[in-house]
Amino acid sequence: MEQVRIDKWLWAARFFKTRSAATDAVLGGRVHVNGSRVKPSKEVGLEDMVEVTVETLKRTVQITGLSDKRGPARVAASLYAETPESIAAQEEHRLERRLARPLGADLGARPTKLDRRRLDALRRSMRRGRRSSASAGKAGPLGRELDLVQNPRDAHPLAIG
Repeated sequence: MEQVRIDKWLWAARFFKTRSAATDAVLGGRVHVNGSRVKPSKEVGLEDMVEVTVETLKRTVQITGLSDKRGPARVAASLYAETPESIAAQEEHRLERRLARPLGADLGARPTKLDRRRLDALRRSMRRGRRSSASAGKAGPLGRELDLVQNPRDAHPLAIG
């Protein structure tokens, strides 16, 4: 086997769980072969450089083996060699995710039902790309003004202002 389709290779190398997910990634422009965007039917061979973006992590690998069948993880790992820059970026990404605190982690104790509703409304408003209502000084997502306290010892973290 001298060449194999990029979507099959990505699936066999276990970058994606399904072939359709690999195909969608290639069609979405998250896969580049030798620096150029490709179609799922693109044939790849040994020594080709592949850049794959999975979620927020960009991995750059060189193809060292070809397979169009999905096998064990050990076999899949032998199909490519990751570049040192990609390994460093992956370690940095892991460290950032480990150190990042989820939204509302500094609230302390278990939230009440009202606190939970306010947190959910805040998360929804942040997902929509709007600015936090506390920093803008406007009414919050529930129609009330939210006052996010800087020091948790001063008052309840989500007190109504």
